[in-house]
Amino acid sequence: MLPKILVVDDDRYTRTLLEQMLRTSAHVHLASEGDEARRLFATHDFNLVLMDQRLPSHQGLDLLREFRAQRPRMVAILMTGFADVRDAVAAVREGLFDYLTKPFEDLEALEAVIGKALEIDAAYREIDTLRIRLAKASGAPLVVGQSAAMTRLLGQLQQVAGLDTTVLLEGESGTGKDVMARYIHAHSQRADQAFLEVNCGGLPESLLESLLFGYEKGAFTGAAQATAGYFEKANGGNLFLDEIADMSPKLQSNLLRVLQDHSFCRIGSTHRRSTDFRLICATNRSLLGEVKAGRFREDLYYRINVVAVFLPPLREREGDVFRLAVHFLELFNAKFGKQCGPFTPAALASLEAHSWPGNVRELQHCIERVAAMQPGGVIDAVHLGPGCSLQMAPASPTLTPSAAELGYQEARASFEQAYLKGLLEAAGGNVSEAARLSGIPRQNLYVRMKRWGFVTDS
Repeated sequence: MLPKILVVDDDRYTRTLLEQMLRTSAHVHLASEGDEARRLFATHDFNLVLMDQRLPSHQGLDLLREFRAQRPRMVAILMTGFADVRDAVAAVREGLFDYLTKPFEDLEALEAVIGKALEIDAAYREIDTLRIRLAKASGAPLVVGQSAAMTRLLGQLQQVAGLDTTVLLEGESGTGKDVMARYIHAHSQRADQAFLEVNCGGLPESLLESLLFGYEKGAFTGAAQATAGYFEKANGGNLFLDEIADMSPKLQSNLLRVLQDHSFCRIGSTHRRSTDFRLICATNRSLLGEVKAGRFREDLYYRINVVAVFLPPLREREGDVFRLAVHFLELFNAKFGKQCGPFTPAALASLEAHSWPGNVRELQHCIERVAAMQPGGVIDAVHLGPGCSLQMAPASPTLTPSAAELGYQEARASFEQAYLKGLLEAAGGNVSEAARLSGIPRQNLYVRMKRWGFVTDS
């Protein structure tokens, strides 16, 4: 289904230009004044609003405030042919996605801005859809992502979840192996039974053994009463052993025996108890490599390596970073009672430029820090560091009071110089990389940089 875009502008040329540009990629609705825009907004669920600042009887920002009061997550872009630095500042403070000046000099850049705005709207809607689905399927975790890598992964998990077989989840730290284990449980035949989770790398051998096997009263100092272990409690359900590569050789041997005959003894007892659980394992290291290095039992490896699923790192999930960032921002806004956001285009470019070695966990902690430290309002690239350890894409220069006193052309020239200088520094002097970060076509960017002396023909 094509997205719906509302264009509000009293200039017939601008309306025609945008309608022609977007007619194959969106349903475009046109309004030339505020009351007409109100009527359209009341009857359609728009994915994006392109609003002129100066209308015959309205101010664009006032209309957008009115619209956002009805739909707080509405994505909007302000346009004006009478550019004023104060309008730009107001647009940023209102949380609009971007601020554009007419006439549009670069139609490719305009299309890129509109495309990114629609992606943000799609992220909001995807998260809402997932929450509605989760409300119907109690216990299922929220899995955010529409990249090709995630689509393949979820397809594999859905295929294997309903089969009562052992699953091995492999992937780097922070890729969400625990979330995927709960996803398998929620879609399995045992979803209405217990789901128990143990981190094998976070517990000493003796404590992990007692947690898994349970113990009888008096089995060791402090065993004041008989206690069932996870093998027993997981009967009929799913047992998730995270970081199984960290399990000691002794416990590897004991686990192998449990998996072979589906029975075990509590510590301090010789009475064998039967159990029927589905095993899900996870590791951030290559188990085959651990076997070759002599740190993991080969027979146990073949016992648990029945269905192996690889979780892609975040850097290979194209387009999912901003979806996850939007999701985490909403999550922590609700948790902290804040109203931070939305992200500026510069912030989104910075998030997408980072390699995220810590994967989804690193991104989650980054957004949590931003929500905790920010009093509210839009989130720009500068707000993401240094706590997030980002290789920052350049943020838009801050408009100082003195800038507001400049004429528009002088302020624009000052802005462009500062922006291009920071952009080139962030890209390590590489114009092609700078073009990728900024979203400006390389040839257009080169012309602008040449104008200010940042590059030469030689």
